[in-house]
Amino acid sequence: MPINRRKVLGGASLAGAAAMTGAGVDRVIATGTPSFRTGKEESMTDDAARFGNPRIPSETITTQSHLFRLGEQASNNYDGGSFKQASEDNFPILKGQEASIVLLTLEPGGIREPHWHPSAWELNIVIKGTAAWLVIDGNGNDESFDQHVNDVVFAPQGSFHYFENRGTEDLTILIIQNTSAPESKDNIGIGESLSKLPPRVLSAVFGVPAETFKSFKKIDNTITILRAP
Repeated sequence: MPINRRKVLGGASLAGAAAMTGAGVDRVIATGTPSFRTGKEESMTDDAARFGNPRIPSETITTQSHLFRLGEQASNNYDGGSFKQASEDNFPILKGQEASIVLLTLEPGGIREPHWHPSAWELNIVIKGTAAWLVIDGNGNDESFDQHVNDVVFAPQGSFHYFENRGTEDLTILIIQNTSAPESKDNIGIGESLSKLPPRVLSAVFGVPAETFKSFKKIDNTITILRAP
């Protein structure tokens, strides 16, 4: 958050004046400093207009609504599921707050494409159904598990992860991220990533002939949600 030098210097001056005179900072703010009296009492409102109210951080002052009806938003639909999101693009109060939330549903057989987020961690809470997970961290450690209703899964920033619905009913999961950006701007999927690599590179990685990968289709965008064959 940008530092307002005027506020900092003004606050330091008031605190110094209070220390010299034995007066509390609130008293100095309300009446003016002893060394620079103007001959009239200055109200807290006057000082707030000049320096900003020190009791109210600027980011909490907003004319934007604090309420967002996530369930009423249009869904982003895929073969295998859908999701709705509150981000800075559609919930303006989140701008600069490093927070967003996704309500995602996977149908039976649905898969959240394996992916990672370059600049965000996420907390995942199952509301309905069961999610089958895989998480791989930066040290090469991997963990697989089933997540049930009210379980919480933490996927660290930059970790490679995915989950799928292997059950017979819909899976609904709430995802909280520490980024205000929409999902499309902080998501790198495995499909788009692998399809951009030359077959000879994939051949070297997986130890199979390059021809194996020549039939791979090119994917220009994140798949996000897909369905198991």
